[in-house]
Amino acid sequence: MEPAEMNTVPNGKGHEAGEDTTFTAIKAQSEDAAQELVPNSTENASTARTAHNVDANLPESSEFLSNADEKKTPRFTDFEGKTSFGMSVFNLGNAIMGSGILGLAYAMANTGIVLFVILLTAVAGLSSYSIHLLLKSSGVVGIRAYEQLGYRAFGTPGKMAAGIAITLQNIGAMSSYLYIVKYEFPLVIQAFLKTDNISGAWYLNGNYLVVIVSCSIILPLTLMKQLGYLGYTSGFSLSCMVFFLIAVIYKKFQLPCPFVDYSHNKTVVSFNTSMADPGGVLMTPEDDPACTPRMFNLNSQTAYTVPILAFAFVCHPEVLPIYTELRNPTKAKMQHVSNISIGVMYVMYLLAALFGYLTFIDKVEAELLHTYSRIDPYDTLILCVRVAVLTAVTLTVPIVLFPVRRAIQQLFFPNKTFWWPRHIAIAVTLLTVINLLVIFAPNILGIFGIIGATSAPCLIFIFPAVFYIRIVPEEEEPLRSLPKILAACFAILGVLFMIMSLSFIIFDWTSGNSKGSSGH
Repeated sequence: MEPAEMNTVPNGKGHEAGEDTTFTAIKAQSEDAAQELVPNSTENASTARTAHNVDANLPESSEFLSNADEKKTPRFTDFEGKTSFGMSVFNLGNAIMGSGILGLAYAMANTGIVLFVILLTAVAGLSSYSIHLLLKSSGVVGIRAYEQLGYRAFGTPGKMAAGIAITLQNIGAMSSYLYIVKYEFPLVIQAFLKTDNISGAWYLNGNYLVVIVSCSIILPLTLMKQLGYLGYTSGFSLSCMVFFLIAVIYKKFQLPCPFVDYSHNKTVVSFNTSMADPGGVLMTPEDDPACTPRMFNLNSQTAYTVPILAFAFVCHPEVLPIYTELRNPTKAKMQHVSNISIGVMYVMYLLAALFGYLTFIDKVEAELLHTYSRIDPYDTLILCVRVAVLTAVTLTVPIVLFPVRRAIQQLFFPNKTFWWPRHIAIAVTLLTVINLLVIFAPNILGIFGIIGATSAPCLIFIFPAVFYIRIVPEEEEPLRSLPKILAACFAILGVLFMIMSLSFIIFDWTSGNSKGSSGH
């Protein structure tokens, strides 16, 4: 092959002239140093430091994985290859788990139990398949960055599209997390103070509390250099969500149906034990239509269900970094990590949605915790759950911010080495923008619906499929082979899903019936 042709290799392998030449020279120095090292040897310490310094000076865009998973190659980051299989499952599970779990009971109320289970199962399976496509593509070109996969597939436009989608998706996720802080933190303080009046005092103003939490807790964590340092906070965050799930299940067997609002408890006699219909027939709560769960249900709010589910399973920007951190990484091993993580989150999502829905049936709100506060805002268990959820979502924000900062660096500073002022400036700017969004956003459902209907289909369906088709060589898999045909269908499914979801949501808003456009 002529030198001029080597820069335009088909199937997405094209690159700019000089890109690989520079990296190859640096990689050769690192390999020479690494191959001379002897385990447990002290005389090679200086050589090891030399190799480490070469790695540290690599541009932030030049972070590669091994092309052959079975061969051990030099590592290009300090934290690579140190994470066990179990901890990798833990980290990816935390990346999947988010505030979307609070809206799943509402989603089930608008689809019915059977349809919800079908949709949840389908989205979970499709998410696992898309991770398979990502891992296969990364194995071919040896890249661990989502944006760089886009660059190898479609050049700069592909890189831009991936970076923008990751930025929008994760900003939407962080906005939803901080919206929970804005809305739930005042209720927690109110419960501690045992007061019904939440106006006036600054410490009961959600906007002030969001800014305080962002500056005092989130910002210091986002300033850490590497994602691996947040492993312990990630574990604590997941533990808090497990506690939330246990409380939801417990409350299902404790609360009566239909429930009575707390504001009426002192003046209205509860009719939970029995009631009479207009014809005088005595009915038990089990016979009350308000307490009968629906197997299938379709209404205008059903349009929000699939976007909320897709938003809840998005973890794709974090998959490749976690793959890099995995000890002795192989594609099969990382796929196993992904399947277990998605499976565990699937069970948690299903249980939270089912028991939350069965507790309130059609009266469940877009944010589940708000529904509990209508019964008794001073309930001790629900107060502890609120604290746990607040802790979980607060500690998840820094993890979600890392891929956004990485995307910005890939887009605007692709060949720059790590620099603390830029690292800090991007984090401060992102948090400022997100705080503004949280303060002025109408409610959490609008964030879930719009972001889930746009960026989530790109990251889950479209990008992994088209990257796979472009990057995997035709010599290995012809364009008309079954894997590539399935990938093409997968991409088409994502486009249809995006168009339909946006159409339903826009129609819902224009009709004036959407809760997504009203106040919370």
